[in-house]
Amino acid sequence: MAPNDSAQITEEDREPGAGRRKAARYALPVAVAGVAAATIGLVPALAATGDPDLPKISAQQLIEKIAASETEQLSGSVKITTDLGLPSLAGLGDMAGGALAGGKGGPSGSGASDGSSADPNAKLMELSSGTHTLRVAVDGPDKQRLSIRDTAAEYSLLHNGGEVWAYDSASNEAYHASAPKDGAEGGAAKGGEKDAPKEGLKDVPATPKEFAEQALKAAGDTTSVSVDGTARVAGRDAYQLLIKPKQSGSTVGSIKVAVDAKTGTPLKFTLSPSSGGKAVVDVGFTEVDFAKPAASTFDFTPPKGAKVTQGEGDKSGSPELPKHEDSAKGPKEQGGPKVIGEGWNAVYELNTGAGEGIAGAAGADAAKSGDVPAQAQQFLDALGDKVTGKFGSGTVFKTRLINALMTDDGKVYVGAVTQDALVKAANEAK
Repeated sequence: MAPNDSAQITEEDREPGAGRRKAARYALPVAVAGVAAATIGLVPALAATGDPDLPKISAQQLIEKIAASETEQLSGSVKITTDLGLPSLAGLGDMAGGALAGGKGGPSGSGASDGSSADPNAKLMELSSGTHTLRVAVDGPDKQRLSIRDTAAEYSLLHNGGEVWAYDSASNEAYHASAPKDGAEGGAAKGGEKDAPKEGLKDVPATPKEFAEQALKAAGDTTSVSVDGTARVAGRDAYQLLIKPKQSGSTVGSIKVAVDAKTGTPLKFTLSPSSGGKAVVDVGFTEVDFAKPAASTFDFTPPKGAKVTQGEGDKSGSPELPKHEDSAKGPKEQGGPKVIGEGWNAVYELNTGAGEGIAGAAGADAAKSGDVPAQAQQFLDALGDKVTGKFGSGTVFKTRLINALMTDDGKVYVGAVTQDALVKAANEAK
């Protein structure tokens, strides 16, 4: 094999203590690649100069390179295009955001109760469909900034130490909350392995090589992992890691991650559906700079006259559960999630406890009486297909990636599988 510039294992890596300390560092690039591979990723515009001629590298070496990446600072422009095959979600953003943030009609009746246009829960839903241009900046785990640019306005979300700010220039509204305390005070920020249970670290890979070996072993017989050539991503040379299900029945056709040849940082992720057509998600750097961003990038003061909404995060302590709920029980009382199948064909079965189905009789009456917003009803109607089988009858709600079967007796089957695979799983559960 030709020489390659994959990560080298040093004597420091081989020392148990040093290796464990580095395990937390691997989490940042590995999490970027892993979470992207499951849901969303990075896809750039490719340069017209053609694919670069790089030294050959194996899949294991490329995974080692990702795990060994020390990238903690970067900034750049990102273009994200998402096509889940859903109706437009723009009109549902405020409604869903209010519920998630505990606003009017939300679970707590507080928080962003006025439906602030700066509330991240509502604004970031817009990224689930269409094409958007973003500016991003990162300086370690405590400083991040994301800005969404529109034609005549900009929305910014900033995390700086213990504070989170969001600002919508179109409405001159700001949202403020405290960052989760465990993110700043726990884990690697306080010394990582020193405060973690030793048992918990026993099986944590201490070197990039160990991580790569475990990742490939976990892929097993259900997944094909290979290097699929090279590419130019945001003006940088990159290797392409190709991940493909070996099983039939998955809605995922392939996942391609472009990895910066010099730093090992994932720059590009393309998730293509098994049904064909354009990618479900294309998100990517069109420009990237690995220099440390200026400290002022993460500073924010609300402009004069801006309306500021205080978020739930400003309250100290943990939120109280309603007195009739028990945090140790809850979901188990309704039957915890059950996994049917394995690998890419895994389907999760949940029992909602709603004997009359998804919406129940009350929901059906509400729909008839017009209490369900027209746009929400149109959204549901566009997704649902009635199906029957040994399980009984129900409705399959479909996207190009995740499908869910909701039965008339209150069961839910969900996974990144086809409608036929969902029905088969529901039949097998009987």
